[in-house]
Formats: sequence, C-alpha cells, structure tokens
Amino acid sequence: MHFWTASLGKGAPIFLGLMMFTYAIGNPKGRIYLLILGSIIIFHIRPHVFMFVAVGAVTGYMSGKEKIAFWKKALISVTMIGSLFLLQDQILGVMGLQGSDNLIEEFEATSEKRSEDLGRAGSGVDMSSYPLTLKLFTFWFRPLFIDAPNILGIITSFENLIYLILFVKILKKDFINFIRKSPSMVKMSITIFLLSSFAMTFVMSNLGIIMRQKSMVMYFLFFVIYYYLAQKKYNKIIRRRKLRQQKIKRMEVVV
Repeated sequence: MHFWTASLGKGAPIFLGLMMFTYAIGNPKGRIYLLILGSIIIFHIRPHVFMFVAVGAVTGYMSGKEKIAFWKKALISVTMIGSLFLLQDQILGVMGLQGSDNLIEEFEATSEKRSEDLGRAGSGVDMSSYPLTLKLFTFWFRPLFIDAPNILGIITSFENLIYLILFVKILKKDFINFIRKSPSMVKMSITIFLLSSFAMTFVMSNLGIIMRQKSMVMYFLFFVIYYYLAQKKYNKIIRRRKLRQQKIKRMEVVV
C-alpha cells in the first residue's frame, strides 16, 4: 500500500506477520496455525513489537464488548503472557536490558544514548527536549514538507499529510466513549498503536528510521479510525430509519 510495506527489507515481511496475526486473532480457534505463524514472523524480525502485539491482544480480549467465553479469554491471556515470560530475554535484548536489575533507569539511559546516536545522522531530529505530545507528533506525522530531508522525504510528506487528515477525524468528544464501548479488535489495535508509539518516541530521533518503523503500527490506527467512522455512519442510518418509520406511523394514524 506504500513503499515500506513493499520494500526489499524487514518492513514488508513484518507487515505481513502483523496482518496475519490481526486476521487470525479474530478467530483464534479456527486460524490457530496462521496465528502461530504470524507470531513467529513478528518475533523473529522485531521481538519488541511482538511484546506490543501480545499486550494489545490480551487487553482487547479482556475488555472488548463481545460476550466471549471466559475460557477463551483465559486461553488467549495465558498464552500471550506466557510467551512474553518465556521470551523476555530476547525482547529485552533488543535494548540490551536482559538481566537488568533496574529496567526503568537503564531503559532511560539506553534510550537517551540511542536517541543521541540517531540524532547525529543527516535527517536527525533533537527530540530529547521535546514534550511528549511533540514527540508523538514527530513520530506520527513527520517529515511534513518543510523538514523533508530528501526527495523520499517529500513523497513521505504526502503520506504523512493523509495520516494527519485521518487523525483529525477522531478528535471528537464521542471518540473516548466509542473506545470504551468498542469491540476487542478495536481495543487491541489502539493498544498496540499507543504502546508502540510511546516506546519508539524515546529511542527514535532520525526521520529516516521513523519513516520505516511507524509503517508497522499506523495501520492499527487506520483500523480504529475506519471502525469509528463506520460506526458513526451506521448510527446515522439507524436514526434516519427510525425517523422514517415514525413519520409513516403518524401518517397512518392521520389516515
């Protein structure tokens, strides 16, 4: 759908794994082999992304509005949490934190060092002094024309503009209520998107790397936006139908 998900690199296969996982988690019993294969692909390429996906799946299943049998919720939760426990060394190894006694302090120190190293590149951005909101904006929507480092950055700016326009559509008062009442797939998607965004903003300060990394998670945001807009459209159709039925009843009474 865009360059990074069709490139000859890690972007395309991990996107494949994420979509396989997302498709399979909707019916884990009937698509168990696809779920396992998608999980293996994600973990093999980006162990930390598998952590975000696993946490998102547990959150979605445990808090979704669907009436799912408790044993199914328990099975998904135990499987994902167990996988994280068994694979914790490999996941923490991505940041060099395996065997750490103080994860928070060492994560902050490692994040700061990586941010400084990435910031020395030609498309580096000094995000260390940015507030969290600006860090997230940078990760989600930059480069945006005025700070495009090259021709690829200009092309990506058009893509980021579309991201920004779509994001504005959910800046409504009813969006929080929508999330609260949303099904498990929506809650899983928003959890994966936010967890990934928060974590990556602390270690990314190079626009080139940001462009590649965020392609893994932006489609989870797209799904949330799509479901939100579709739900609003569906509710509007239902309201119109009810009004039409009320008018017909009033006409019948008059006749």
